Amino acid sequence: MKDNFEQCLAITLAHEGGWADHPKDPGQATMKGITIGTYAQFKGRKVTKDELRNISDADLRAIYRRNYWNKVRGDDLPAGLDLVAFDGAVNSGPSRGARWLQHGVGALPDGKIGPETVRAATITNAAQAVGRACDARLSFLRSLKTWATFGKGWLSRVEDIRAKAVVMAQPASAPPVAPSVPPAPAPRFSIIALLRAALALLFKRNSA
Repeated sequence: MKDNFEQCLAITLAHEGGWADHPKDPGQATMKGITIGTYAQFKGRKVTKDELRNISDADLRAIYRRNYWNKVRGDDLPAGLDLVAFDGAVNSGPSRGARWLQHGVGALPDGKIGPETVRAATITNAAQAVGRACDARLSFLRSLKTWATFGKGWLSRVEDIRAKAVVMAQPASAPPVAPSVPPAPAPRFSIIALLRAALALLFKRNSA
């Protein structure tokens, strides 16, 4: 959804953490989710680990928007489903992120989000689609040999994305309507009071 990039990025970055250089991580050295290979591609040259450690916020946002958000058409997806596709793309690549979204919305899982996938996303029950997409993502992650090493963290991440995406997918509640205030009743005069007023007026005229 347009204007959701910063919110989705903040949620994803909370899971990506800071510096990592785990020997079993196929992405090798990583800073805030950006691998050294991805950063080198962005810069158009080889980069050092020290450069990666000090990646600027501008470069970070540009990479996330160009390499992941735009590739899953985040601007065109409904709230919640944009987060599911984006975080999946960051964690496992845009093609897989797209497939999991497509599985969730019932579109052809070709790994490319086009007009048909966007249309399906806009007419589906978003909360249910989030659940199906996250289930498909977990099924894939559990099949990996590295699940024993990273599985606990992956499970926590996917469940957090599921919960936050469902909240984002809920329609905004309408502002409360102020209770209507009935008009003040017109003053009532008794017949006796009217007669008294008439007599007083008549007496005043006769005495003049």
